[in-house]
Amino acid sequence: MRKVFAIAAALLFSQFTAAQQTVSFPTSDGGVVFADVYGTGDKGIVLAPGGRFNKESWAPQAHTLAAGYRVLALDFRGYGQSRGPGQADPMDAPLHLDVLAAVHYLREKGAKSISVIGGSMGGGAAGDASIASQPGEIDRVVFLGASPNGPADKLNSRTLFIVARDDASGDGPRLPKIREQYEKAPQPKELIVLDGSAHAQYLFQTDQGERVMREILRFLAAK
Repeated sequence: MRKVFAIAAALLFSQFTAAQQTVSFPTSDGGVVFADVYGTGDKGIVLAPGGRFNKESWAPQAHTLAAGYRVLALDFRGYGQSRGPGQADPMDAPLHLDVLAAVHYLREKGAKSISVIGGSMGGGAAGDASIASQPGEIDRVVFLGASPNGPADKLNSRTLFIVARDDASGDGPRLPKIREQYEKAPQPKELIVLDGSAHAQYLFQTDQGERVMREILRFLAAK
């Protein structure tokens, strides 16, 4: 009996992971982005990783989100097989073009609305993609320990900022800059400040990880 359950569990796991496929698509400046896709449907989500992460790092969250969305987790240029101008120094590369390419890919596959969730470097790229996008092109943006690099008052999306109160870099606490950008962002917008010091995607590895996902799901589903 135990063996039967083990086989059944293995089959379920294989079906679960088989929902993922790897795709690639061009960017507007001649690059190529590789991404993992989970789920189906006409509501899309782009997952943009931080500088220490890759597309695979989003797998647990992607599987959760795939229950109601078509989810695309990307590798930025300079990571994995993705490539493009500026890839040698991704922090200064036009990463928002990678996000926009992912948005356009999902649109071509039938997504009628698209949101972007970005952590740290990926959050900055997500915000800059919103600024560069056409109104309605990116419905919502979730910033994890991040804010747009460009002027927040130019954001073209509904926004949710999530940051740990004591999250800090070598330049000091991140919250003041994030709060400053949040204040400039147009409505509708939300700011959630959590206890602790976990940065961006590391929030999912803390005891507040479940809350972070609940807040994201609530934000994505809100009218």
